[in-house]
Amino acid sequence: MSKVHFTIDKRGVATLTLNNPDKHNVFDDQLIGHLTELLEQANQDDKVRVLVLAATGKSFSAGADLAWMQRMANYDYQQNLQDSRALAKLFYTLNFMSKPSIARVQGAAFGGAVGLVSCCDMAVASTNVSFCLSEVKIGLIPATISPYVIAAIGERACRRYFTTAERFSAERAYQLGLISEVVESPQLDQTIERLISSVLLNSPQAITAAKQLVFDVATTDINPALIESTCEAIANIRVSAEGQEGLNAFLQKRPPAWITREGN
Repeated sequence: MSKVHFTIDKRGVATLTLNNPDKHNVFDDQLIGHLTELLEQANQDDKVRVLVLAATGKSFSAGADLAWMQRMANYDYQQNLQDSRALAKLFYTLNFMSKPSIARVQGAAFGGAVGLVSCCDMAVASTNVSFCLSEVKIGLIPATISPYVIAAIGERACRRYFTTAERFSAERAYQLGLISEVVESPQLDQTIERLISSVLLNSPQAITAAKQLVFDVATTDINPALIESTCEAIANIRVSAEGQEGLNAFLQKRPPAWITREGN
């Protein structure tokens, strides 16, 4: 049985599903490499408009596989460094995808799974989800996921949950900003479909540019250079093909071509 499923529907919705429910979708070095390859494939495919990251079974992911952890215990420094770089590449690839990403979260989301959720642009969780940054319990730290988790929930919350390894609920995750919406389990797919529908109404080019805008602005002080770069960004997209199409469609009170073309 494949530990991951990857599909693309006719609308351009790519779904990447962790599929090892008997082991609560734990991941190891082989799965990490496979996930990274599939994410890169989705990012490079012009047909893909949005990515959904999901999992089968009771849990989204319980974190690292025990057998993988046992192998790591015997690694030397260089082997650990190489292993960590592969994991870091997975998170980086997901975080900086040019396509919008949505996490569908149920059950347990522990350790690296919190990193996966943090790297997605949106995350919808069922009310029964339990999160935990559990690394310090076994003498480790959440290092490779830390840039994304800190960006998602903030420094203060990370100083707590990185050091206490407490479990926290979906509602708490929502309050912290890790989760976009919390719903009852039967509403998970309906809520995600609503987000997908919203994305598909919008210009693919503008979506990519808008996502990059967040990265560019969030890490920069407000200064003349930043202000000028934002002026250049809007000027560039106004004269682009999709920018012109979107403006004309709005003024002419008709759907833009990316909607009529894709049948949304």
